[in-house]
Order: sequence, then C-alpha cells, then structure tokens
Amino acid sequence: MAMKVVDINCDLGESYGQARVGQDELLMPLLTSANIACGFHGGDPTTMHHTVRLAQTHGVSIGAHPSYPDLMGFGRRRMDLSPQEVYDSMLYQMGALSGFARAAGVPLRHVKPHGALYNEAARNSGIASAIVNAIYYFDRDLILFGPPGSALETAARETGLKFFREVFADRTYQSDGSLTPRSHPGSLISQASDAIRQVDEILLRGQVTCVDGRQIPMAADTVCIHGDGVHAVELLSALHRHLTDIGIEITSTPSS
Repeated sequence: MAMKVVDINCDLGESYGQARVGQDELLMPLLTSANIACGFHGGDPTTMHHTVRLAQTHGVSIGAHPSYPDLMGFGRRRMDLSPQEVYDSMLYQMGALSGFARAAGVPLRHVKPHGALYNEAARNSGIASAIVNAIYYFDRDLILFGPPGSALETAARETGLKFFREVFADRTYQSDGSLTPRSHPGSLISQASDAIRQVDEILLRGQVTCVDGRQIPMAADTVCIHGDGVHAVELLSALHRHLTDIGIEITSTPSS
C-alpha cells in the first residue's frame, strides 16, 4: 500500500571543534527530524547548542544521536563494549543533549544510534536491549529509530517503546535487509535519481531492490539521508521536492 505520509531525518551537529562536518544550515529547512550528535563520534557543547537552536528555528523535531566513544573513527568502528557499558554511554549522551533541549524550551522526541552502534544493535539482541532499556528508563515517551525487522525493533516492541522503521535514501541494501558495508563498492547512492527510485520503491511498493538484484519487503516510517554525505544537500532537495510533487506529506508524526 502506498504511503501518504513520511518523516525525513538527517544526522546533524557532527562538527567538532575546528572540524566542520556537513551543511546543517542548508539541510535543516528540508527535514522533519534532526538526529543530533552527542559528543562521542562528533558534536561538542557549542555545536549541540547551535544545532538545537537551528532545529528550533525551523520547527524540526530533535533527537539524540548517540554513538560508540570513537571520535577518531567517527563512530563507524565496532567496539567491544558490554551491554552495561552501552547502557551507561546511552544515558550519558542522551542526558547531554537533553540539557540543551531543555534550556531551549524544546522537547527531546527521539533517539537514533549512530554508525557501528546502530549496525551492531540491529543484530545483537544484548546490545539492542541495552539501548532500549536506557531509552525507556530515561524517558519512555521517546521514539527509537532503527532498521525494520531488526533486533532493535524486537526489543522496542517487547518493551513498549515506540519504534520508527528507518530506511536510507543514500545507502544500498544487502539481501538480508542490512546496509551494504561502506567498505564495499556500491554501498553509497550519490545520484538523486537513484535515491528517489529507491525511496519510491519502498514507500509506494513496500520493497527494496538489493545490490544482488533481489527484491525484499521493506517498510518505513522515516527516511534518512546522512548529513555528512558529499551530495546530501542535492539528494535531500530533490527527494523533498519529489515527495511533495507526488502527494506524500512530509511530517514528523507519520502513522505507523
């Protein structure tokens, strides 16, 4: 069944100190949800403050984007953390961002793990449960963004935490439903036409064509474009325009 509404999210606030990452000012007006880095893979106090205020200005919903503690690797390297360590690091990072949100008078609405932590939690039930429990005991009204059909979704549903099924416009898929690793050729989608084609297939037909040509079921509540991508502004602008043209409402509260 074709979707009539969808959320669009982007990973933002990933600059750190003198290092500039992404084009947040150009991306923010085209989003409905912003996943803001919390200092472990990117982001620092000043960047978090600025990004929260930027989202507030544009009426964009704010979410925490916690990571493994991996500034050197931008959170994209797997780390051997115990479930307790993951739980503790989740609380630490959510607490940091929620302080800036509270000071700005805006609510923290959702949480989306970043990079290697996201990928590990998709398949590792122990890590998934640690993430879900940390969110639930921090604020059980928060929404968790994660891959459809993953260990994260299972843990969220079992705990009673609201879950948004997330798909990607700028990444390709393996036949098991996982993202193609960035180290593999063809993992990234850089052409707007290809990104639109993939999102259309998911939203309008409920499936995605994988890198090996197979088609698998795929459902979505929210679509992500990575804010640090070279073509992020071009892809997001084209996708936003296309979805509007075909009558899909872009909103932060799609019916799940």
